[in-house]
Amino acid sequence: MRVPQTRNWQVFILDKFLDTCKTSVMSKITGKFQLTLPKRLVDAYGIKVGDEVDLLPAGDKISLVPERCLKTSAANPEERLRYFDRATERQRKRDGKRSLKSEKDRGWTREELYRRGGPS
Repeated sequence: MRVPQTRNWQVFILDKFLDTCKTSVMSKITGKFQLTLPKRLVDAYGIKVGDEVDLLPAGDKISLVPERCLKTSAANPEERLRYFDRATERQRKRDGKRSLKSEKDRGWTREELYRRGGPS
C-alpha cells in the first residue's frame, strides 16, 4: 500500500484502517434535521448531488437506500407476483407432506394432557 505524500496522510491511513475494520460511520443531524453523508460512503455507493434516497425503517434502525438500488432490486409487479406464487406453491408442497397423527395413532388425547398434572 502506497501512502500519498500529502499532509493528510494520517487521514488516509485512518480511512484505510476503518475500511478494513468494517466499522460504521457516524453522522450528525443538523438543526434542520438534515444528514450529511460521509464522502467514503458517497464514493462507495456512487451517490451524487441531487440523487434521491429512501429512508426505510428496519426494526430499531433506519436504512438509507439509494433510489437506483431500489429500482434494480425491486422487480416489476408481474415478476414479484411470480416470485410470490412460486413461494406459495413451495409452501403448499411442504404443507402437503406433513401429516398429523390421529388421537388413536398417538396413544393419548388432548383431554388426557389437560388432566395430567392437575388435581384428580
